[in-house]
Amino acid sequence: MTRPFSQACENNKQPILDVLCHTLPSQGRVLEIGSGTAQHILHFAKALPGLQWQPSELPTALPTLHAGLDGLAPPNVLPPLALDASETPWPPRELDAIISINTLHIMPYAAVEKFMQGVGAALKSGAPLCVYGAFKYHGEFTTPSNADFDQWLKQRDPTRGIRDFEQVNAWAAQNGLIFEADHALPANNQLIIWRKK
Repeated sequence: MTRPFSQACENNKQPILDVLCHTLPSQGRVLEIGSGTAQHILHFAKALPGLQWQPSELPTALPTLHAGLDGLAPPNVLPPLALDASETPWPPRELDAIISINTLHIMPYAAVEKFMQGVGAALKSGAPLCVYGAFKYHGEFTTPSNADFDQWLKQRDPTRGIRDFEQVNAWAAQNGLIFEADHALPANNQLIIWRKK
């Protein structure tokens, strides 16, 4: 398989890392939900060698992830894990952090609630959840381009779409996660941090 590549990942990996450097612990195990082309996890693992990085993907997307990692993974990147965020509980437990980039608007609406259940059960006390992507606030899009993107997503699958921060935050709270920070990043995206009680 040809090595996969995403220009969006290439553009946003450093701005995301700049926030992660101040959010993640210096040591421990970090799970990435939806590792895709592996561009993010490779970039983060090289920059933060004290952490063990666990890539994961839907079983159907594992070949793409393997192709992205092939020959490039440093020793602190663990073998990829088949993981459907909507099927809880997840195998990984006692995690020191979880990250997920551009996934909540792609997974079905009902799966976002399951995602928060999985996170709440898998994180250690005091560990962060870092979610990157576009969000709505009080039902409003932050930009016209995000409204267009939401329409584009729904045309392809009605269960997809940009999520309301308030609803996602409510599901987080139900699963023992406390909202900590909301960082505005380039290209009309947010990096939102929650932390396990």
